[in-house]
Amino acid sequence: MEPHDQHPQGSPKSPQSPPPTTISSPTCLKCGAATAFSATPPECSDISPPPNYRPIRAPAINLPPNHSQQAIILAPVPQSQKVPVVSPPFQFQAPSKRIQSPDDIRRFHDSFSGKNFLGFVVALSESIRGRKISDACHQSPVTDSIVSILQTLTQWIVEIPPAQQASRYGNVSYRIWHDRLVESSESLMLRFVPDDLRSSTIEIVPYFTDSFGNSSRIDYGTGHETNFAAWLYCLARMGVIKEEDYPAVVSRIFVKYLELMRKLQLVYCLEPAGSHGVWGLDDYCFLPFIFGSSQLIGHKYMKPKSIHNEDILENFSDEYLYLSCIAFVKKVKKGLFAEHSPLLDDISGVPNWNKVNSGLLKMYKVEVLEKVPIMQHFLYGWLIKWE
Repeated sequence: MEPHDQHPQGSPKSPQSPPPTTISSPTCLKCGAATAFSATPPECSDISPPPNYRPIRAPAINLPPNHSQQAIILAPVPQSQKVPVVSPPFQFQAPSKRIQSPDDIRRFHDSFSGKNFLGFVVALSESIRGRKISDACHQSPVTDSIVSILQTLTQWIVEIPPAQQASRYGNVSYRIWHDRLVESSESLMLRFVPDDLRSSTIEIVPYFTDSFGNSSRIDYGTGHETNFAAWLYCLARMGVIKEEDYPAVVSRIFVKYLELMRKLQLVYCLEPAGSHGVWGLDDYCFLPFIFGSSQLIGHKYMKPKSIHNEDILENFSDEYLYLSCIAFVKKVKKGLFAEHSPLLDDISGVPNWNKVNSGLLKMYKVEVLEKVPIMQHFLYGWLIKWE
């Protein structure tokens, strides 16, 4: 029915009725210029409008919503490096914080210390490639002593039960545990440090005590985990940890450290420090995903998508760090895995573990080692120089 047929002749039209519009010629929808083609082709005139809904999350790769995605894609894959051992005269010193700006971050990564520290992390990753946690490896008295120290710290949690309090996060008993850690750290280091390196405690103790969370904020995150890696790197610089110890450093020391940190998180309800929420890999850790993906490189049956198989997680999480991390995430987080851990869910679509491992190494450099809020707490002394 035409508009003028709706009103009898002579009857007044409603003032709300818009005047009829006429289009003299079709125009381009983008620039408004005249065009020889109709703006709406006849065959498209009956197409329904798009549905009025919003997707739960962005599709494709759910990297953090900033410029980091491009930085990760363009970054070269970090390569392993040998760690040079220091020689006398030793100049150990109390380490201090130096990073305050992005320029400082660039200065660190351009330095030998920055490149060699990352190369050490890559070397640890390569040392565990294709190996299960239970596989036999060289275990020196030093690695056994460090494992024993971590067991001692775990036992302290039993001796210091959480306080009864209303707050969900940040149990104050953690401060008692941390105070004991600070008081005992030097004597713990002297269990395995050779006599000629006893003066190193002034430099290595601060890295160690800052590896298990912050007692003021009662939180823990990737910055503290990086301090633990830095402490191990310092021991390698001193020659206390040797290259043949690297498989045991991951499968014995780091596994025990991860076990300790999970217990601290659950018992004392540590806050996640600087968490990216669903945009992050994990609320607390990063390195076990790197080491764990390296373990699975070349595995005949288990692929990245295998993390969705509950039987695989149940039967193999004790042998593979990556599967252990996924199982722990599913234990502590409720709801659909794709919603609370979209980045991990997307990584499961990567075709092989080699690509997962190289991608995580690049992401660790960009998302952890190049972030001022994390690295502003990093320490520099004689073993890790500020150059």
